[in-house]
Amino acid sequence: MATAYLLRRVVETFKITDVSGLIERVQQVGQRLLAAQPREMATGNIVRRVLGVIREEAEEDRDGETSGCSDGGTHSRPLSAGEHDPRAPELPGPVSRALSSSPLRQDTGDQPPFEPSEDGAFERPTLLTAHASYANTNTGPVVTSMFSLLSHPRSNVASTTATPGSQSSGSLPPISTRALANLTAAKDLGAEIVVGIQEIVEELNQADDQIAGYSSEHIHSNEIILTHTSSITVQKFLLKAAAKRRFTVFHAETFPNDHESTHATVIGKANGGPDDELRLESFQKSLTVAGITVILTPDSAVFALMSRVNKVILDTHIVLPNGGLVAAAGAKVVAKAASMHRTPVIVLSGVYKLSPVYPFDTDSLMENGDPGRVIGYEDGGLVNKVEVENPLFDYVPPELVDLYITNLCVHPPRTVGLKVLIVCLRGGHAPTYIYRILADHYRTEDIEFDRINVCQ
Repeated sequence: MATAYLLRRVVETFKITDVSGLIERVQQVGQRLLAAQPREMATGNIVRRVLGVIREEAEEDRDGETSGCSDGGTHSRPLSAGEHDPRAPELPGPVSRALSSSPLRQDTGDQPPFEPSEDGAFERPTLLTAHASYANTNTGPVVTSMFSLLSHPRSNVASTTATPGSQSSGSLPPISTRALANLTAAKDLGAEIVVGIQEIVEELNQADDQIAGYSSEHIHSNEIILTHTSSITVQKFLLKAAAKRRFTVFHAETFPNDHESTHATVIGKANGGPDDELRLESFQKSLTVAGITVILTPDSAVFALMSRVNKVILDTHIVLPNGGLVAAAGAKVVAKAASMHRTPVIVLSGVYKLSPVYPFDTDSLMENGDPGRVIGYEDGGLVNKVEVENPLFDYVPPELVDLYITNLCVHPPRTVGLKVLIVCLRGGHAPTYIYRILADHYRTEDIEFDRINVCQ
């Protein structure tokens, strides 16, 4: 969310002269954000979405200008002989009178266009020259024929018949219409991009509620659900289902990193931490108050309880293109136990967590936390002899996941049977169709924007 607000501010303060400059600026800001938190891949996803909005608005603006030029340069019908074009500019009075009386006009007058000579042949009537004119040369400009136009000196009609809106040679040149149009188009393009970024912000705000709307399709009465770690998305999903269903939830405590927030979620009280207080602002009601039977279990009891569980619902940190995911530490153990007992695993994730970048080294996504949460520093003798690691994330391979539920549902390109179609209508996606969702939300040229060399 903060990334979207930051990029919207960047677009609002950037003076748009060309789209490429704005794209480079957004790429520059995105690279700095990823350099600060390289494992927060959702930040890169928001940057890619904003870059896609900029490119789409620029392409639509370019297409609109092209269609406008093509429509403005064509006539609805050809003009007939002698017909006046209403869009043509009016000529000055002396010039129009001279041209109206010119013999070049084929009007039905007294003088025929061709006169017979003495030998019977037709001759062209006498044309006006530089020294002969039907108009008074003292009061009007000299009118020449088309045949002697190149040999005649330049006329001063433009200087003697200046329009009221024209400027003299000593004044500043006026701003061209094209320059004014470019300035207006740049302002309109910036406003359209800001509107597109605001739509992304609204999508982020509504993602959890939209995912919770599919809960009644996946949770049924008298079922036993197992979930892992404290997650606002999972909590809203369970609360929405509790409005119509009665079921039991086994909640693994996720020791030692998230067990405090998990306890606070179950009993509905904050433990005093600033992060947990921020989470509980959006989740005031506890699961037990909503009528859900919640049993807090240690992580070591997950395998023993899995034989009684009907579904496993997990939250995710990031979803990879191959259908795998990175979640809180302990998620792989839960998914592996569910696979051994043939229990379906459902993953809840907003579309913004689906990353188009596939790291070939999944260990690079892992992050270690404070080892003091595993072994306290008061055990000085053990600390000096043992190397302690406290991983914060686990990588769950795609073969351990049965279904993804996102806030947006995209029909797969190949619908195999009615089952996949019904699952898609219910908001679910098979792990093998994650690539299709990524193709619809990210442009190919923006996938590796963090590797582009942008001038700082």
